[in-house]
Amino acid sequence: MKKLILLASGLLALSIPQAQARDLATIKSSGTIRIATNAEFRPFTFMEGNTMKGFEYELGNLIAKQMGVKAVWVNQPFDNLLIGLGSDRYDLVISSHGITPERQKAVDFTNPHYCSGAIILAKKGGPTTAAGLKGKQISTQLGTTYVPVIEKLFGKNSVKTFPDNAKALQALQSGRVTAMVNEKFYSLAAAKANPGMFVVGDSVYEERIGMAVKKGNKTLLDAVNTGIATVQKNGEYAKLSSQWFGQDVRCK
Repeated sequence: MKKLILLASGLLALSIPQAQARDLATIKSSGTIRIATNAEFRPFTFMEGNTMKGFEYELGNLIAKQMGVKAVWVNQPFDNLLIGLGSDRYDLVISSHGITPERQKAVDFTNPHYCSGAIILAKKGGPTTAAGLKGKQISTQLGTTYVPVIEKLFGKNSVKTFPDNAKALQALQSGRVTAMVNEKFYSLAAAKANPGMFVVGDSVYEERIGMAVKKGNKTLLDAVNTGIATVQKNGEYAKLSSQWFGQDVRCK
């Protein structure tokens, strides 16, 4: 998911213990890799009771296995993820981040682990094209790069932001907005889970999605890239992608 980094100097959560950045050798010596995500983004990472599930969750576990360590997952608000990575609270972030020039100044991204894009989701009978949304209210998650895209395409007063995707979807469901602009596979899953309620509209833009490590942590970056390449070659990625999406979502 293509999201903005919220640059909030001095707003680190002081109550969370600070740790030193861990390179590959330290991670392998410990036997675990700390992976952070925002587990409210079905079908990528989400919670069922106390159990985390999803495509990115399982992919992260496969990559950790390739590295010879166990993944320990940390569920965080999305806006905390890259800030926490810079503060060494975890080693790796896997949470559908679009690779953008702004983010690349703050973190190092792996090679893309899937390609996606933003699409329009509307209630049945609602507008599903960009032309049809001119002047309408459109929901999306606060802190995402969908916000400036909506403002650019539909006007600054068109976007209505919510703290998470579930609330943005609820706003559409209740009729408080005309449509939602969000990640393609999230929107397809929402439409499938609510048959007859939502319709999927036009694509707004395409994006490449990557995992993030702290800036300069080259040994870990190389190991994660090797893990991604390995599972894409040995068939595990294709199997996992087919399980969650019915198609291979790697970048072509």
